Amino acid sequence: MTGTATHPIPVGLIGFGLAGRIFHAPFITTVPGLRLAAIVQRTGNCAAEAYPESTTGVRILRSVDALLADETVRLVVVGTPNPTHFELAKQCLMAGKDVVIDKPFTTTSAEAQELLSLAKANGRLLAPFHNRRWDGDFLTVQQILAMGKLGRVTTYESHFDRYRPVPRAGTWKESGELGNGLLFDLGPHLADQALALFGSPEAITADIRCDRDHSEIEDAFDITLHYPRMRAILRSTMIAASPAPRFTLHGTHGSYVKHGLDPQEPTLIAGQRPVDDSWLREEESAWGTLTLAPDNHTPEHLTHQKIPTVRGDYRGYYANLRDALRGTSQLAVTPQDAYRVIRLLELARESSQKRSTLPCTIGAA
Repeated sequence: MTGTATHPIPVGLIGFGLAGRIFHAPFITTVPGLRLAAIVQRTGNCAAEAYPESTTGVRILRSVDALLADETVRLVVVGTPNPTHFELAKQCLMAGKDVVIDKPFTTTSAEAQELLSLAKANGRLLAPFHNRRWDGDFLTVQQILAMGKLGRVTTYESHFDRYRPVPRAGTWKESGELGNGLLFDLGPHLADQALALFGSPEAITADIRCDRDHSEIEDAFDITLHYPRMRAILRSTMIAASPAPRFTLHGTHGSYVKHGLDPQEPTLIAGQRPVDDSWLREEESAWGTLTLAPDNHTPEHLTHQKIPTVRGDYRGYYANLRDALRGTSQLAVTPQDAYRVIRLLELARESSQKRSTLPCTIGAA
């Protein structure tokens, strides 16, 4: 049996673009109990250069079939272009593998439902890679809400802004194929975080659009989730030279505002591997500010406090996955979570097309 307490779980990674190279391979190789056994890279030698077989033991394969033929590989991570996720995950599940799918989980909720049914029928673990539940800023927001410092929250606003005013040439991410575009690129992160914090909303209003000139993809969106006495607003654009705060929360006792993104992604892109914990700490200058009214009857008297950002760590995702595979823990992010995210994004697009607020029916898959 593979993946016992004394034998690491062999993992196969499909794809070695940004997802595989930055968000998967570094964590698979540093989380105890997991072993990166193989990488499928159809063309190019980046994977072999990063993980030479002679020193790492990682085999570089040129086809998915070659990976699935290896009976020792238990878990397969799908880190390929968005429109390929469904077919590859289906192929892996039918081959008897447990599967992780990078976001977006699928391009339609019908595809997501089919994968959930297939995983259940085959007794396989299936999980979405919603790693930003392990962002430090999100964990800090969770902590603040749990402590009740803001009183009754009335507004939650989550931004993920970029500045890419000119579409990039030669990348699949800028093609108009279903599943590409900002809604399915960053939307899954923002939607998953909101659903994890507040559950399913009652209704949804969305505006999804192309803001850039000559853009083939949806490159901006504003989504409002309607909850009883609260609104959650999810926003993203590729035209934000000066980004909005990452998180803004308003409540009956005060506000919390946090600028800047979790430092893990830029650190990884710069080439640093997660060897120790020093790279996870956020500088004090980037901490969010909690502004409170000690007495609501005198709202002009406010206190302002910098809140240390909780240390994020994407290794937590793979550690939980390892434990779930061993049967010692439940999945923190379930395939049902993935289905609800995709269904929410579908409703957002429908709301935008109809220019109307829609009931939000995203229940269990």
